[in-house]
Amino acid sequence: MYDKLGELLEFWIDGGISGVIANASTGEAPYLSRDERVKVIEYLIEKADGRISVFAGTGATSTQQSIELSRDALAAGAQAALITTPFFFKPTGDEIAQYFIELMDAVDIPVILYNVPKFTGYSVAPKVVAKVADECSNLIAIKDSSNNPGNMADIISLCGDKINALSGAGDMILPTLMLGGKGAIVAIGNVAPRTCVNIYDAYLKSDVKTAGANQLQASFVNKVVVRDYPQIPAIKAAINQMGLPAGHPRKPLTALPEETARKIKETLGL
Repeated sequence: MYDKLGELLEFWIDGGISGVIANASTGEAPYLSRDERVKVIEYLIEKADGRISVFAGTGATSTQQSIELSRDALAAGAQAALITTPFFFKPTGDEIAQYFIELMDAVDIPVILYNVPKFTGYSVAPKVVAKVADECSNLIAIKDSSNNPGNMADIISLCGDKINALSGAGDMILPTLMLGGKGAIVAIGNVAPRTCVNIYDAYLKSDVKTAGANQLQASFVNKVVVRDYPQIPAIKAAINQMGLPAGHPRKPLTALPEETARKIKETLGL
C-alpha cells in the first residue's frame, strides 16, 4: 500500500539526507486519520532500516490531541516528535509555553518545536521558546519556518546553548548555519535533497563559495515550489515531473493543471 512512499524514501536517502519527518506539513498530516499516521511512521521506520532517523509530526489543535498523537508516534518507534504550535485559535505566549510543557510531561519523547506562521497564522516569540527550553529537557530543537533572520538570531541568542536551531525555510538554510544553527528541515528537501545537503556539507568544510552557490539554487527551487505556487500541489507536481510517484494532494487541495506542472518542470530544468 505504501510502496510509492518507499520509492520516494530511496530517492531522499540517495540524496544524502540524515532523516525524514513522517506526517509533517508537506505530508498533509492534517488530512490523515490517526490510524494512517501510525501506519506511515511504521512503514518508514521499516523501510529506512536504520539508515536514517525517522521523526513524526504530532501537532494538533489541542493539548490532548497532541499528547495522543505523540504517544502513538513513540509507540510506533519514532525517534522524536515535530510538534507545531497550536492552531485554529490563537493562544497567548503563556498558553503556548504551557502546551509544550504539559505535552512533554505527558509523553517521554524528544521534541522539536515547530514554528510555522504560514500555517498557524502567528509566529511564536523567541522568549516563549526560551521558556520551554528552560523547563523541558526533552525539547531538543526548534524548526523555525518564519523565514525571518532576526527571529532566528533571537532564538539562537536566547536558547542556542540548550536546543538545536533548525531552518524550516529553504531560503534560510545557510543563514541559519552562519548564525549558529545546526541544520534544516525544509519542504524543498522533498524535491532537491542533494542541494540542501550540499549546503550543509560545504559549510562544515568552510567552503563558503560552494555553500553559497547551493543556497542560491535552493532559494530558486523554494521560490518556484513554495512561493510562486501553492506549496503542496507544487511540490507534488515537481516530484511527479521528475518521474517519481508523488501522486495528487488530498481534497480539498487539488493537483495543479498539467500546463502549470510542465511550466514547473521547465523552470526547474527537471
